[in-house]
Amino acid sequence: MINWTAADVPGQTGRVAVVTGANSGLGLSTATELARRGARVVLAVRDLDAGRRAAAGIRAANPRAELEVRRLDLASLASVRAFADELAADHPAIDLLVNNAGVVLVGQRRTTADGFELHLGTNVLGHFALTGLLLGALGRAEAARVVSLSSVAHKPAVLDFDDLMSERDFSGSRAYGRSKLGNTVFGLELDRRLRAAGSSITSVLAHPGVTGTNLAPRAWEDYGLAGRVLARAFLLQTQPVDRGVLPQLYAATAPGVRGGQFFGPSGRGERRGHMAEVRPSAAAADPATGTRLWAAAQDLTGVTYL
Repeated sequence: MINWTAADVPGQTGRVAVVTGANSGLGLSTATELARRGARVVLAVRDLDAGRRAAAGIRAANPRAELEVRRLDLASLASVRAFADELAADHPAIDLLVNNAGVVLVGQRRTTADGFELHLGTNVLGHFALTGLLLGALGRAEAARVVSLSSVAHKPAVLDFDDLMSERDFSGSRAYGRSKLGNTVFGLELDRRLRAAGSSITSVLAHPGVTGTNLAPRAWEDYGLAGRVLARAFLLQTQPVDRGVLPQLYAATAPGVRGGQFFGPSGRGERRGHMAEVRPSAAAADPATGTRLWAAAQDLTGVTYL
């Protein structure tokens, strides 16, 4: 167990931090704490109005907060490329990338603008492309970090490389679990490749356990009143966002964090509790799976790096 709270986040003055999905939940909490400590935070959001409201809330508590709100739709490779091009032009060096955004749905199978299954396309391929396109800017910072967000849902998941897009047998919960396994595989494989290249960039992972964000209500929105009841029942079992955000804040800012480390709650099943270093599933840690997913992601996104 690691005795660490948001009050222990070190000073971030002079650092440029990018947080995807920063308009609500864990992303908003991450952006708020980074700005509070002096970072210039880029709120990378799909909905600019929601991003501006989030920025206004951060400034209300911290009038000196340095914030930028920029549009990023991870379900569109064109949007990812436009965002990365504009951001790198304005910020040649980026110190921190928190790949926080994610979708979870339990309804019918949906696809991204590029035809990818929505969970895999948004949670995994969107972040894979974004990280690759920003790698040059990250490499120009003194000691940049990339934080990839996993979930306890990655542990029972299995990647089916013959059906990555879940076309044969779709289940929303299974597709979400596979996408979080994909995020975990990506973060660990990125670490291997950064080390092999002698890069100064650090790739680390975190997961929030079972935290009361707005993902659960959104996931059940297709089911009307019954969905709202189920979402409420789920939220009663969760820990608060200010507790769930600690693993990713620690991964992003704590001194001495090493590439490939993974942080999450220490309680039973890693669902809640004080923060600790945790272990990925055997499937996530398998280098052969990392190599295979990397090749598939490069082929699907057209983004090649390391």
